[in-house]
Amino acid sequence: MLRLEPRPQASRLWTYVSPLLALVLTVLLGLALFMALGKDPVRGLQMFFWEPIKTGYALGELMVKATPLLVIALGLSVCFRSNVWNIGAEGQFVIGAVCAGGVALLAEKDTGRWIVLAVLLAGVLGGMLWAGITALLRDRFNANEILVSLMLVYVADMVLSFLVYGPWKDPAGFNFPQSKTFETVTQIPRLMAGSRVSVGLLLALVGAGLLWVFLFRTRAGFAQQVGGLAPDAARYAGFSSRKALWVALLTSGGAAGLAGALEVAGPIGQLTPYVPAGYGFAAIIVAFVGRLHPAGMVFSAVLMSMFYIGGELAQSRLGLPKSITGVFQGLLLFCLLACDTLVAYRLRWVAKKMGSV
Repeated sequence: MLRLEPRPQASRLWTYVSPLLALVLTVLLGLALFMALGKDPVRGLQMFFWEPIKTGYALGELMVKATPLLVIALGLSVCFRSNVWNIGAEGQFVIGAVCAGGVALLAEKDTGRWIVLAVLLAGVLGGMLWAGITALLRDRFNANEILVSLMLVYVADMVLSFLVYGPWKDPAGFNFPQSKTFETVTQIPRLMAGSRVSVGLLLALVGAGLLWVFLFRTRAGFAQQVGGLAPDAARYAGFSSRKALWVALLTSGGAAGLAGALEVAGPIGQLTPYVPAGYGFAAIIVAFVGRLHPAGMVFSAVLMSMFYIGGELAQSRLGLPKSITGVFQGLLLFCLLACDTLVAYRLRWVAKKMGSV
């Protein structure tokens, strides 16, 4: 019989193999799901893993989806490595979008291109402000950051709804709950003509490089990680747990707010109730599938964006429900959690002894 036995130390091999095995299991479960729904399983997987990459335009759309996922995941990785559980990146994303949209609405046709920097900065500050609420409550009152950050997501959604249904509603928008379309001067510059890919992609990749330097080549990054792995050792070494808390949450919130600014001043171009797209929650999966490493998160962000696009294609071409995207995201997360068991445990075949008669 097979038995799980604790390993003397965590397996370095399975740390990297586990996400790959989780992806394989997700694909197999996806095949079974499509068959259960009476759909062609090969055609279904084609929607998720081939259609998003088969043309140059499709690749561009893939990068558009991957950009906010990667930016948010980079910030979340700082939190998770510091043992600070920020589950409310979606709310920080929304408030960043609101603040960026507020600045964009101030622009006029003759405003200079400097407004783009102001829009991005407003998004970063908005996300930091929203994450700062969680940091303050955790620091001063020892409130649970998981619950606080999660509940603030719904408050952020209400703030957005109030604005687009009320004072920021476009008077020429035929009563639709949306702001007016931002002036062209506020739009994030695009990398190439005919594509929606913006310089946000470059910012995300540069951010991944900067995060690697911070985590693995600076004393401050080392202090963040030690505080998460061994709080007692961090205190003994003179590292401040309060500083680690604030750095982690403000960094994560700023990254989520930047992603919100890139989204509303890029592909969306206005504020609508549909700005919350679940990127903040999906980025949690991106961070853990990427092993909280900048390079790994680049690839996992691309994978997660394939699930987003594949889900949209499955709705329009196969008649599947909108929830299919969330199903695939959930399958990947649960498979990863299951496969991660092999990092700390190993399967061993044990011969079953026959009982005496």
